[in-house]
Amino acid sequence: MQYEGKNDVERAIMNRRSIKAFKTDPVDIEEVIELLNVAKWAPNHKLNEPWRFQLYAGEGKETFVQAYMNSQPTVDGEVAERVQKKANYFKDIPLHLVVIMPEDPRQRRWDEDYGAVATLIQNFQLAAWERGIGMIWRSNDWIYAPVFREGIGVQPGEKIVATLMIGYPKHIPAPQPRTDIRELLTIID
Repeated sequence: MQYEGKNDVERAIMNRRSIKAFKTDPVDIEEVIELLNVAKWAPNHKLNEPWRFQLYAGEGKETFVQAYMNSQPTVDGEVAERVQKKANYFKDIPLHLVVIMPEDPRQRRWDEDYGAVATLIQNFQLAAWERGIGMIWRSNDWIYAPVFREGIGVQPGEKIVATLMIGYPKHIPAPQPRTDIRELLTIID
């Protein structure tokens, strides 16, 4: 089902989907850089650009996958079957982008930075979708594990906001229903 919307922006927002099944076709790294250069136009307080990125491609994905596997519990030194299955799934995804922000101790700045980074990620998703590139924004428990963070070089005082799995969609899921805003809106006049 394609939503019509009244303009290209509305259509892009309403038709973008989180992709879990990817083709193994490579995604051009230069195109990802172009898309991030579009996404950086997200609103951010005082233009402090509170983000940095680590892109895992090709053989570099092994660092990401190994950090994931090392962060998972083992039984008698053995990796659980579900962990190995997830690791194999990660290896088949063309790109992994880790989006990182500094964790400012001032709550207001932290909130502003997180909002800016989340907006950048949404811009990136929409711009990529328009070029036929899909992704899923993951913030699973393992991104908080010190072993994973150390394994990919995330420093103390930094937050992993997202791991974005990126590639060309093998399958585009149907839209999930959304609540009508009228049910969530209080108008004070």
